[in-house]
Order: sequence, then C-alpha cells, then structure tokens
Amino acid sequence: MSKIHRLVREHGHANARLMVPAEERHLVDNAAYILAQETLSLGITYSGFCLTALPHRQLGTEERWERRGHNITLVVEPGVLFDHQGVTKVHGVPYGSRARMILLYLQTRAVQASSPEVELGRSMRDWLGRMGVSIGGKTVREIRDQADRISACRLTFLWHGEKQNAFTKDSIVQHGIQFYDKTDNQMQLWVDTVKLSPTFYAALKDHPVPVAEAALQKISNSSLALDIYIWLAYRLHSIQQPTPVSWSALHTQFGAGYKLVRQFKSRFIGPLKEALSVYPEARIDLDEKGIVLRPSPPPIAKHTYQVLLNSA
Repeated sequence: MSKIHRLVREHGHANARLMVPAEERHLVDNAAYILAQETLSLGITYSGFCLTALPHRQLGTEERWERRGHNITLVVEPGVLFDHQGVTKVHGVPYGSRARMILLYLQTRAVQASSPEVELGRSMRDWLGRMGVSIGGKTVREIRDQADRISACRLTFLWHGEKQNAFTKDSIVQHGIQFYDKTDNQMQLWVDTVKLSPTFYAALKDHPVPVAEAALQKISNSSLALDIYIWLAYRLHSIQQPTPVSWSALHTQFGAGYKLVRQFKSRFIGPLKEALSVYPEARIDLDEKGIVLRPSPPPIAKHTYQVLLNSA
C-alpha cells in the first residue's frame, strides 16, 4: 500500500489532504474513494490492451498507428463507414481517454453477458453515466467521433514468440455504433445493441483482464493514467520477483508523441501517481533508472472476479 493510502487509513480523508502538497490532494481524494468502496464493480479488458495502447492524440485521417509493447505489437488502421445519409467517410484511428472508456465498456459488457452483442441503452446520457464520463455538448461530440473511429478501424495484435497468432487482423466492432440528434439535444442511438467481431470477442474471452470499475471512473479523463493502470493490473500479479523496467522501455510502450526519453519521463510521473492512487495493492519503486515492479495482488482477485462475473 502506498504512502497516500496509509495516510488516508491512519488519519482519515480530511486530515490526509492536509498532509500532502496541494497538487497531490486529488490523489488523496482518489485513494479515499477507492478505500471506501464496500462492494466492487467489474471492468474487463483484453490482455493485448494491457501491453500496448491506442494513441493519446489525434493522428492524420489516413495515418495508421503502430505501437510495440512487451512481446506484442499493436497496429490500427483507419477505416470507412457510411454516414446516416449513405455517404462513405474515412474515419481516423481512435485516440484518447474517450476511446479507451468506450472500449472498456464494450469489453466488460460482452464478457459479463457471455455474448458478443452488447446492450447500449437508449440514451447517451445513460451510457456516459455508466462509464463515469461527465455529460455535456463537447463530450457527446467526442464520444460520437470515437465511436465512429472504433467502428471503422481495423486492428491487429502481433504477439511475438509463442502467441504470435493469438489475434488476427479484424475489426473490433462488427456492426457500427451510430447516433442521431434529437431536438432536446440528447443524442440517442440508432441501435440498441452493438456486436463485437467474432475474432476480437474470442480473443477477449480467452484473455480477459479484470480491473476495478471504480478506479476507471476516477481516472477516466487521463488516457495515460488508464494505460498505466491496466498495464499494472496485468503485470504486477503475473511476475514472481522484482522486475525492473527502464525509462527507455517505458518510453517505447507509453511515450508516443515524446521524441526524447527525458521529455517523456517528466510527463509520466503524474499519470503514474494517478494510476497508483486507485490501485492500493500495487507495489512499485521509482528510481533514476525507471521503475521496479514488485509482485502484487491484482485489483480484482480471481475468486472475486468469478463471483462478480456470475452475479452480473
């Protein structure tokens, strides 16, 4: 357990806020919120997304994305969809925190329902509320844009070594997520369900990684914090001994957009602290060479995962 979590447990939320610098008080708030959860809610992602990730910022419309992680490479290519008027349009690669939250929502509901068909609900307001994303005009436009990008793109996970054929080139969503506008400015869905592609759904079923939904909600606006959190959720409980990860390796996996390692290093620390604030069980050390991962319990224990899955 980190220093911040210990402060909250030993001194209480309000006193703990007074014991840290002002810029870290939101981390205390996150830690207090997570520690106060009496019941866990489940989030699920595919293991491939724990080791590599989508871009943080928008790419050119025709630009493809390639990112290498630990024993895996992710390639995402732009795709084409019809709009509501039947006109084709190229949609660029999905990016940012909104795309990640949409994908987490789709993956979680698919595994919980044991079906590639995911119930979306009739209103965007309900859907955004479930994902812990604030609702407003700009957010609605962002969600619609990222949903189109996810629906159109083609995705490839290339596993190095034994798992190299674990996931072949395919779309994520078989049938697109489409929206229309109502006069009351509350965007609604054209469809009540969306279907994940058979290839992606099969890979997700075989390699699900459980995470805490409450944690996702607290860091839902930071794409890098989300990436770090699900990476730690996957890696920390799978290692048997302290495992160093250099700044160079961290830059390769997480540092898209930062040419130099030193530039990335200064921007990585904040999101790392955010991810750790919602993961009390995580044990890591930070030093000049990088970070050292230490064997830690997962955010959702295996037996708890099965109980939550069966009760969904």
